Amino acid sequence: MSPRPSLPVRVRAALPPWLAHALRAQRGPVPWSAVVRGALAAGPLLLVAVLVDRTSLGVVAAVAAMLAGINDRPGSRRASVRRLGEPALAGAAGLLVGTYAGDHVGAVALTLVFTGLGLLAGGMSAIGPVASGAGTQLLVAAAIGAGMPLPDSGWLRALAFLAGAGWLLVLRLVLPTPGSLVGDSRFDFRLDFRFDGERAAVAGVYEAVAALLDAAGTEDALARRAALTAALDHAQDALAGPRLRRYASSAAERRLHAQYAAALPLAEAATALAWAGEPLTERASEGPRRLAAAVRGNAPTGPLPAPSRSAPALRALDDALLRAADAFDQGGGGDLHTRRRGARDLLRTAFGVGGREYGLRVALCFGASAAIAQGLYHSHWYGQHTHWYWLPATAVFLVKPDLGPLVSRVLCRAAGTVLGALLFAGFAAVLPRPEGLVALVALCGALIPVSTRHFAAQTAVVTVLVLALVMVGGEPQASVSRIWETLLACAIVLIVGHLPMPGERGGQVNARLTAAATAAHAYLVHVLEGPDTGNGPDTGRGLNVPYVKSGSVDSHRPDVRAARWTLRREAYRTLAEARTAIALSAAELPALARHTEGTDEIAALLERLVDTTTACAVHLDDTGRLSSRQSGQLAELLEELSAHRERLGLPARGSTGDPPGPAVAV
Repeated sequence: MSPRPSLPVRVRAALPPWLAHALRAQRGPVPWSAVVRGALAAGPLLLVAVLVDRTSLGVVAAVAAMLAGINDRPGSRRASVRRLGEPALAGAAGLLVGTYAGDHVGAVALTLVFTGLGLLAGGMSAIGPVASGAGTQLLVAAAIGAGMPLPDSGWLRALAFLAGAGWLLVLRLVLPTPGSLVGDSRFDFRLDFRFDGERAAVAGVYEAVAALLDAAGTEDALARRAALTAALDHAQDALAGPRLRRYASSAAERRLHAQYAAALPLAEAATALAWAGEPLTERASEGPRRLAAAVRGNAPTGPLPAPSRSAPALRALDDALLRAADAFDQGGGGDLHTRRRGARDLLRTAFGVGGREYGLRVALCFGASAAIAQGLYHSHWYGQHTHWYWLPATAVFLVKPDLGPLVSRVLCRAAGTVLGALLFAGFAAVLPRPEGLVALVALCGALIPVSTRHFAAQTAVVTVLVLALVMVGGEPQASVSRIWETLLACAIVLIVGHLPMPGERGGQVNARLTAAATAAHAYLVHVLEGPDTGNGPDTGRGLNVPYVKSGSVDSHRPDVRAARWTLRREAYRTLAEARTAIALSAAELPALARHTEGTDEIAALLERLVDTTTACAVHLDDTGRLSSRQSGQLAELLEELSAHRERLGLPARGSTGDPPGPAVAV
């Protein structure tokens, strides 16, 4: 008899990707800090509003706090200002537009307004997660403003929305988190929780470096390198949040910047050692682990064990540990090596191939759901209630392509809504009003951070919270209509999502791959040729191997190394974004997934190219020359990638700006 624990593995392997994705849940410790913030956000706001007899404004503030709670993810306080603040501003603007549009225009004009907002918000979603959250709140708040029957004016609703989201942001900034009692010695403990998010993120980088060194020469090396990329991205985002001054103003923050900068050469050396494929001793990873402990405890590093210096990458690791120890002692600040994106870059992304594809799908679903909802509402086809805004608001959460595969979200949304509506029907039958419903809102606010691990669980919690807010606002229990409108929204987005669209399908995946290929080649050119020595105006868009001459690049210059680390970070970040888009597309139904078939192989080739380029950079620093294995693998990878030029949107070989041929002079 086979062991019972192996059965779920075989069953999961037999499931189609779209169903396996719907059943997959995130794991991790309970975010107790976010749970406390959630409990202190929507419920208390609603209670205060009820006590002062401004219940309608309290409902709006509670909705804003709920939406902000969905965006309240782990990270630094500085990064949370943008992650929570920008979507809140967009939501307030959407509420204002929706309120005045709903009051002054007819059903047809309102549908056109919603379609235009959907086109704008969908294009915004291609920029990044924060812009996606802003687009979501813009549309949801517009639907609520146009459809929710509230006695307050548009500007009062907008102010209440900002107050609700702002209250959660204030809680995020001022409340300490567990483990924030740190100090430089056992006699100097202090409550310093201002930078606990940054400290945890930087420590995570050193721990990821140690894990990659442990995995060198094993099958886990590729996954560990991807985890290191994720840790570096997270730390970079945590440290690069909005600030009043251009540079870090406090000694504690400058020290964290220096510790992050010191991790970059360690990550480079660890990647080169993993590329070499030879197992390492435990001594190699002990130094990064001690550095991680020093960051978490805000303490000195102490003595660091020196690894062997028998190979170029090991010598680079030893040198990086020495520089890290010096940086920890001095704490003088450091460059975050981020590539700034200007307004032109953001507009190009929003209105590019991926942004247009996003915008068109969101606009059609949002506009169609608004038109159907108003038709049903004005015809009184299923009753007299005024919840028509639920249909377009639900469609927004379902159709956003960057939030997950369409079919997975539809299944989870339907299951979560049915469960939440049934739960609320039971609560509504026994809870006193309004105090019992206010307590239920507070409970659901506390559960939102935990429920974000699975979309069905999040939907169930949000459904209970919203239905409770509706009843507190004086409307009758609406569980049945909530289920009906959710199922109708699921049908709309499934139909619209699979309609033939103008242009090439899979545009977002191809756009991400093109960006990754461009960044990878720019990194390769810099490593082999040095800065500002390209072969032409479009040298970053080709895929041939440039020439490198022995001693032609002074890679030990600080400015050269800083530029290299910036390009390396950009290459790995764009690759991670491409991998995410590919994984989401692969989990769609076959009718949609077929448009991006083969893209995962291209991403794997680009990852191997960037890893090889990193190994070349470390080897050139040590010897000034490439090994025969490195030059041969570069030529092989570039030859394989040249077959995918058309899909990557790159110029054909021999076009203006390409290097003259696929060879490396060593």
